[in-house]
Order: sequence, then structure tokens, then C-alpha cells
Amino acid sequence: MTHTPIHHAASAGFAAKADDYVRGRPDYPDAIADWLRDRLGLRSGTTAVDLGAGTGKFTRYLLQTGAHVIAVEPVKEMRAKIIADLPEADACEGTAASIPLPDGSVDAVTCAQSFHWFATQDALAEIHRVLKPHGRLGLVWNIRDESVDWIAALTQIITPYEGDAPRFNKGTWRNVFPFPGFTDLREDRFPHAHTGSPEDVIVNRIRSTSFIAALPPDEEAKVVGQLRALIAATPALAGRDVISVPYATATYWVEKIA
Repeated sequence: MTHTPIHHAASAGFAAKADDYVRGRPDYPDAIADWLRDRLGLRSGTTAVDLGAGTGKFTRYLLQTGAHVIAVEPVKEMRAKIIADLPEADACEGTAASIPLPDGSVDAVTCAQSFHWFATQDALAEIHRVLKPHGRLGLVWNIRDESVDWIAALTQIITPYEGDAPRFNKGTWRNVFPFPGFTDLREDRFPHAHTGSPEDVIVNRIRSTSFIAALPPDEEAKVVGQLRALIAATPALAGRDVISVPYATATYWVEKIA
């Protein structure tokens, strides 16, 4: 196993904004329960690893399958949220390139909102190592619907700050597939929405983005000011206590070839 440093935007941003991550990040659609059962084979008697588990947003869904769940998360501030809120999961320190588990020991590995951070040959080799024969790797992302004008405007506000931070929409995570020892990548998509106050589902959601969370306070305040100005200027958002942000949940999976 090799040890790969955590990207600076992830280590600084997620450590600083674990609370914003909890408040601002969307959950997952109801259809994810069937996906975990049918695509990844999770049920009572199986073992799943939630890799890059963050604060445990997706770990909850794994627990609902009845599987034994191991949440692997390198950022201690985020891991502390799992330990506090989900004691039924085994939370441990680790990275995608160094998963603290034996060879062939788990039925499934999931990476929710995380695989783009560690989409490397080393990480896939390590995931392949810990999976049992015919074990499954599942990748999950919630993606905002940028065909909506004000959502596209959100992206325009934050994109100048992203630097070299990996993101799903850059698509570079796909470059590691196909990978020897896994089947071809397969995809399912589900409609989703994030409902709540504008402050949570827009402002705190953006503040929880790694490269925004890692900004100096004055720069972060500038971004927050732009977000609140956008809310105030958008009829679908201004003055509303509750809004709904349209998303799609993109899921992908591969199976370990025995």
C-alpha cells in the first residue's frame, strides 16, 4: 500500500467546514436504496466500505441495507462527525491508496462525492485488493442541474476559485477506466432535489465546497456576498423560506473479475 497526500483543498477546506458540509450538502434520492441492493448486492451479512466517507452523508444509506459498514475518512474533523452521529458504523482513518483492511475482505466499496479526489491507478488497485471476487465498486455524485439559469450563475461565481481542485464535472476521473481486473463502467441516473432554506442549500452548500472552504476569510466573505446578492436578485429565490435545488444523482459501478 502507498500513502498519497490528501489534496490541499480537501485537507484544509473539509477540516475547516465540516459543520457547513453537514448543513449544506444534499442527501440522496430514495432510489439509492434499490441501487445499493441491486447493483452492489448489499444486504445483511455483507460488508461495505464507504471510502472518503466525509461526515457520513452516504454512510447512513449503507447502514440501512443491513450491511456491516466501515467508513474510511482521512480528515479527522469529518471523521469525528461519523463517530458522533453513526456509532453503528466502524469509522477509521485511511485513504484510497491505503485502506486499512485485509485482502479480499469486503463485498462493496462506495465513493460518494469523493472518487474525483483520488481517481488514480494506485487507488483502483487498492480498492481491487480489498474487494472479494465479484465484489463491486460504486461511485456516486449529486450534480446540480445547470440548465437552470441561476444554478449556472452559481457555477460562474465559484469557478474562478477552483484552481487545480479535482471536480466531477472536469471528467478527468474517467481516465482511469477501463481498469484491469474490473468490468466496464456502467451508469444509472436518478432525478433528485435538495430542499431547504436558501442559506443552507445555496450558501452553506457552496461554503462546503473544498476550494471555497479553504479560502482566506475575506475571500470567502466576498463569495458569500455574491451568493446572497444572486438570491436577492432571483425571483425564484428571493424572500423564500424554502427552495428546491434540482439535481441529478449519477451512479456508476464495476465488478471485480474473479
